[in-house]
Amino acid sequence: MQFDLTDCLCKLMEKMVNRRLVYYLEHNKILSPFQSGFRPGRCTIDNLLALETDIRTTFLKRQHLVAIFLDIEKAYDRTWRYGILQDLLNCNLRGNLPIFIQNFLRLRQFRVKVGYQLSDLFIQEEGVPQGSVLSVTLFALKINSIFKHLQPSIKSFLYVDDLYISCSGDNMAFIERQFQIAVNKLTQWSILNGFTFSTSKTSCVHFCRKRRLHPEPEIKLYGQVINVVSEVKFLGIIFDKKLTFLPHVLQLRKKLDRALNILKVLSNTSWGASRLSLLRVYRAAILSKIDYGCTIYG
Repeated sequence: MQFDLTDCLCKLMEKMVNRRLVYYLEHNKILSPFQSGFRPGRCTIDNLLALETDIRTTFLKRQHLVAIFLDIEKAYDRTWRYGILQDLLNCNLRGNLPIFIQNFLRLRQFRVKVGYQLSDLFIQEEGVPQGSVLSVTLFALKINSIFKHLQPSIKSFLYVDDLYISCSGDNMAFIERQFQIAVNKLTQWSILNGFTFSTSKTSCVHFCRKRRLHPEPEIKLYGQVINVVSEVKFLGIIFDKKLTFLPHVLQLRKKLDRALNILKVLSNTSWGASRLSLLRVYRAAILSKIDYGCTIYG
């Protein structure tokens, strides 16, 4: 188990610096509008609605839509610190704030605890500290440049490190060619910025309701063909290629069955919980799961 202990005054200082940095980035519109992670007024539903709208629009036009869901390996641990400072400089940030962030990232130490034994201290040479509010903003700033390397025919949305790119059209060969160009550009970007896309966790879904046979896209990432699947779980919602949301509803029902068993035990007439307590458990364990994403699959 790895942990990072920071005293309360340091955490308060980090929140103050983060509040000022977020205000500067949002006020000057530096962060891309297609990035939703940990930003005021944004949430996962924005990305889910964007994907569902594109898919349904494609179905109405009787076209193909291919979406690639990219996974970044150890995104926080491999964030390039010098690149963060360079991005702050490119944002015209000068003075004490970049100096504070530079000292904030310098000589970060951690240790591993197994049982009651602690390991020696290790210096974290790259990456942003885990559990810090400032780390989230710095990571968002570092990964923000990924959108500049995609051509206009490719749509992209990002929530922290969950990135998907999509392209629609009548000709599958055109979609495949556009995707290969985009993936090659993203590969070059990842090499220059110290990130690595996982070939095993990256997947591709071909959304289409046409009945005739058509070829599946063949797109290569680091020389390996991206796996084409019939359904994918994105930000907690399962999207199938026909957009029926049946796999998501079935999985949700299994989760709710386990939660209902808790209510059955607690609702015993002789020693069970009160009506108010049962309602609270229902809202926390069942209703919250049903409500999440209901605007998408409902």
